[in-house]
Amino acid sequence: MVRTPLTPEERERGERLGRLLRQARGGRSMTEVAADAGISAETLRKIETGRAPTPAFFTVAALAGVLGLSMDDVAGRCTPAAPAAPSVAA
Repeated sequence: MVRTPLTPEERERGERLGRLLRQARGGRSMTEVAADAGISAETLRKIETGRAPTPAFFTVAALAGVLGLSMDDVAGRCTPAAPAAPSVAA
C-alpha cells in the first residue's frame, strides 16, 4: 500500500500536536508518559518531533488521558483557525 504524501496543513497540525504534548508533559520523562499511555518512548518522540504527524486516534487519546488533556482541547489547539469569512455590507 502506497501512502499519499502529507499536505502542508497535515504537517503543521502534527507539529502543533507535538508542541502541545511536549508542553503538557512538562517535567515528566518521555519514558514515563509513554509507558503510562501504553506506547513506546520512540513513538512518543516521533510524535513530539513531528516525524509522525498523523498518529492513530487511540494513541492521541491515550496520551491526552495520561497528560490530563481533553480531546476537545487537543483538537482545538492543533487545528489552525479557519480564515474569517468576508463581511457583506448591508
